[in-house]
This record gives sequence, structure tokens and C-alpha cells, in this order.
Amino acid sequence: MLLARNERARLVNALEETPKKSENLSCPACAGAVRFKKGKIMRPHFAHVSLRQCQFYSENESAEHLNLKAALFRWGAESQKMQVEAFLPQLQQMADLLVNDQLALEVQCSPLSMERLQERTISYRQHGYQVLWLLGQKLWLRDSLTQLQKNLLCFSQNMGFHLWELDEKERLLRLKYLIHEDLHGKVQHKTRNFPFGQDRLLDILRLPFQKQEMTSFVAQPDPHICTYIRRQLYYQQPRWMRLQAQLYQAGDNLLTKSAEDFYPQVRPVQASSFCQITADLTSYYQQFEDYYANQQTKTLQILYPPAFYEMTRENC
Repeated sequence: MLLARNERARLVNALEETPKKSENLSCPACAGAVRFKKGKIMRPHFAHVSLRQCQFYSENESAEHLNLKAALFRWGAESQKMQVEAFLPQLQQMADLLVNDQLALEVQCSPLSMERLQERTISYRQHGYQVLWLLGQKLWLRDSLTQLQKNLLCFSQNMGFHLWELDEKERLLRLKYLIHEDLHGKVQHKTRNFPFGQDRLLDILRLPFQKQEMTSFVAQPDPHICTYIRRQLYYQQPRWMRLQAQLYQAGDNLLTKSAEDFYPQVRPVQASSFCQITADLTSYYQQFEDYYANQQTKTLQILYPPAFYEMTRENC
């Protein structure tokens, strides 16, 4: 933890000052006694004296988590009101960082349960806060989306499905956007990197929702998709077996399909629900399907942001 309360009830920020050795310090949330720690591995911070559990601060906080909170605090404080480890009594929870008393930034460096993610997100919304989750190395997007990552996705008309990542080593805030999935369940997307401190933090975080030049990229289809699907059916993979059963009922068969029948192979992310996305995406999915259904060439697929498909439909 980076904050402690001194004997005069003033908050002491370990990023800005070093407390006196004689000072009695306490946890701002649970009021338990804490001590100032300064070593060679971990950055200066406070830790509870007692091993009793504090529900707001973890004693197993990683160096990555501490360092990223510190870096974001310093970056954001250059241009915005910024609080680190802001305890919100009405929510009975702590925001890693609070920007302008409205936006909570959660630096998530380790997996958390779906129940906990939903609980924290709903609590923020009910009390009038926005929340944005920034992902540490263990949660970076790899080849495919995990269920947790799907529930951490954000969405905008200009950048579609997107995630924010934090790279402590390279000192980068990374935006992965226009995230789509192919028929293998692998992700395809674009990436933008923002070095810590280069621009105003809040302006960068607003970028997906700002007016901007239309962007796109060429999807990478599998030229052997029919062979892949036959193999999936042979090994009775549940997803493809379910689809095959549906086609059988309609008098059709996956094994008689050609590669063109699976166009477009790369599609928007699907989920029964998204924890961070409250917008109704039904029209987006339909506009996406309509656009590619009307394409004459079924060998090339270019992926665009949702605003493009909406604009194309309006111009028809």
C-alpha cells in the first residue's frame, strides 16, 4: 500500500514523502497499525504490522502492482486531480487510482473471480463512478480471449472491442483494439502503444470514444478451414458438434460446405454477456453480417470499426 494515516489524521503518500521513524501510522481503511518499508526490491510502501486480514489492502501486493500504480499516479497527476489508493467509504472498497473524483482506474495484475469483478463493477456504477480496468502482464491478451478477458473488454463505435494493458518493463500503456475472433477461436486485432508520461493520461484513455480517422486491417483467414472443421468433428469438439446438430435439423451438413460458406471467418467477439459493456450490440452484429453478406469477393476480408458498418448501412 502507498498511503497511510499519521497521528494527526493526515494521509501520508509514500510516493511523495518519507515518514519519520517515530511516527505512528495506520491503515486508512481498516485503521490497523502499519509500518513504512523501504528495501532494495520493492519500492517504498506501507505494510500492516499485524498479519490479521485487511479486506481492502493485500499483504501479497506484487512489485508490479505497486510500481504501476506509482507510475500512473505520477503520470496522471501532471494534468489531472489524481488520488492513489482512494478509499471510498460508501462503496466499502478502494480504487487503485481515482481521476477527477469520477473515474476509477483498477490495475489488475492477477486473475480475479467473475463474481468479484461483477461485484466491484456494479458497485462503482451504482455510486456514480466510471471504472476502467488496466491489465498487468499475467492478464495480457495472447492468442485467444479467456472468459475473464471477455468480461474486461470495453466497446466503442470507433475502436470496437478493446482492452488496455500496462507494460511495467517497457513503461507503456498499450491499447489492443478492433479485437475479433476467427473460427479457431484465435484473436486478431490492432495495437497502439503510449509511453508513460508522453501525453496526458486522461486524453489517451478517452481516445476510443473520440472522433478520429477510420482505421481498418486485413483479416487473416484460414485457407484450409474445411479441413480444420472436419478434424474438429472427427474429435467431437462440442462447439462444432452443436453447429452440426443444428444444420442436420435444417437438412444441411458442415461436411458439404466450401471455404466460401464460412465467409467471413473473422467475426466480432461473442459472449452471453459482457461485464464492462452495457450497450446493446445487437445492431452492430447484424450490420456486420449484412455488410459481408453483400460482398462479391469472398476471399478478402477487411475489418473495420462498428461505426463503418453503421455508416455503410445508412448509405445503402
